[in-house]
Amino acid sequence: MLSRTLITAAAHASALHIQPSTSIISLTSPFTRSSLRTLQSAIIAHATTSKTPVIPGEVNAAVLVPLCNVDGVPGVLLELRGGNLRSHAGEVSFPGGRVDPADASFLAAALRETQEEIGLYNGQIDILGQFGPPERSLMSLRVWPYVGFVYPRGNHGTDTGSLDDPLPSISLSSLTISQAEVATVFHLPLSAFTSPARIRPDMFRAASPYWAIDVSDLVEGFEGVNDPLGHPEVDGGKKGRLEVWGLTGWYMSLLMRVLKVYT
Repeated sequence: MLSRTLITAAAHASALHIQPSTSIISLTSPFTRSSLRTLQSAIIAHATTSKTPVIPGEVNAAVLVPLCNVDGVPGVLLELRGGNLRSHAGEVSFPGGRVDPADASFLAAALRETQEEIGLYNGQIDILGQFGPPERSLMSLRVWPYVGFVYPRGNHGTDTGSLDDPLPSISLSSLTISQAEVATVFHLPLSAFTSPARIRPDMFRAASPYWAIDVSDLVEGFEGVNDPLGHPEVDGGKKGRLEVWGLTGWYMSLLMRVLKVYT
């Protein structure tokens, strides 16, 4: 028997519209300074309708959605969390974590965690803004999402060409991964968010429909996990798949709405 959540997700699938032709930036051509300006303007416009006050006494966390070009393909860097972590082990996530008292801001926390987890320095990242209201994680942390564009080390601020020239690509092999926290890092192309073979409707907190994205083939060595009864399972997805889902999937769907890919 299908679970109530799956039935509800299927029932709401008709409310989730994917329209790549209306995207405000190209989903296949490399990021440019012009496309980043367009995205930043959309984020600012979205933020004016989604401002959320900070609640004293709450425990906060912050994540960075690191956009980048890899081999001239626009996409986002994602982590596969280590299998021995106490929470969300084996799941796909953004770099980020709990806000420490020493952090100057939520954004500072996201940048600190990004450097610790995958070795990206502040000077490599062009921050575009906070693109959505914070949501509560399953660990009761209030998570604040930020988005930025990642340059290869030493390339930020050196662009002198046309606004429409492709921005430089990063190499995944140049990243310094924290082996204690991160199993691997992979690049998810923007075009994947409109691929019928990858997406499935899901429900965030059993209330709001969004698209989960299958990334099983993008993570080297991933083979899924099977239980003794032969039912494939994995913490990071459904039916043996590795997926961008849960809070990470919700925020990526929200960003796609900002881009007008999802409506």
